Amino acid sequence: MSIQGKTVVITGSNSGIGLGIAREMAKAGAHIVLNSFSDTDEDHQLAKDMAEEFDTKVRYIQADMSNGVACRALIEKAGACDVLINNAGIQHVAPMPEFPSAKWDAIIAINLSSAFHTTAAALPLMREAGWGRIINIASAHGLRASPYKSAYVAAKHGIVGLTKVTALETAKEPITANAICPGYVLTPLVEEQIPDTMKEYDMSREEVIENVLLKRQPSKEFATVEQLGGTALYLASDAAAQVTGTTLSVDGGWTAM
Repeated sequence: MSIQGKTVVITGSNSGIGLGIAREMAKAGAHIVLNSFSDTDEDHQLAKDMAEEFDTKVRYIQADMSNGVACRALIEKAGACDVLINNAGIQHVAPMPEFPSAKWDAIIAINLSSAFHTTAAALPLMREAGWGRIINIASAHGLRASPYKSAYVAAKHGIVGLTKVTALETAKEPITANAICPGYVLTPLVEEQIPDTMKEYDMSREEVIENVLLKRQPSKEFATVEQLGGTALYLASDAAAQVTGTTLSVDGGWTAM
């Protein structure tokens, strides 16, 4: 499943799932473009360290995924985009009558609209190269709903729909589009939520993980960023040349119920 020398652009990739996928792609010999909204010395050092660790080319390009012009500029600055992984996302939880309009707009912009803009900019480069892979990081919430997550669920359902449209528009070309739908993944962000949830429910760490975070995940195990990286690597490979317009769930059985 070699993608040696391919340029992989990953939005929202200086931490969490995006960084995990980037590391698996770099390990496979791909050239990596990391991205986030910040532009710090640490961001650029992260790219330098990854390049040295995996002996490949890694760059960091700042771009605000809430801004359509910036999304398209990211692809232009990358110069090449053989594999586009739309991963950037944010979350907010509240009942609909109390859900701030600004939060709705931000979640839709970052979690959904950004993928449209980057895809629109990347497709001409893929067509010129004669090969391409678009991998959208959706969620189990792209296939199922939960209360109080109206914007996130709407955006992730939208990502699944956008993926299908992209696949149909590229069906006769050597370009594929697919969505990965993770369940709960143990990232630093999730780790940070556990102590507060323990206090809220007066539960132990183990109880919070099994009865709150992984309540819908029958395996009762978190997915890992390495597993998501491996799934993305498969979708980017020639083994998946006829896999397009579909979703791959990495959710411990959540969407089987």
